[in-house]
Amino acid sequence: MPAETTNTVTDDRDQAVEGERGALVAVLLMVILGVAGIFAVS
Repeated sequence: MPAETTNTVTDDRDQAVEGERGALVAVLLMVILGVAGIFAVS
């Protein structure tokens, strides 16, 4: 039984990591688009 509980914990942790990674990618895209827009205007 302990093995099953540890599996659920690791699964939740993996989902949280994926969420954080998605947020980081979104922020990076926003920064890159902002910089590209500034260069395009100038």
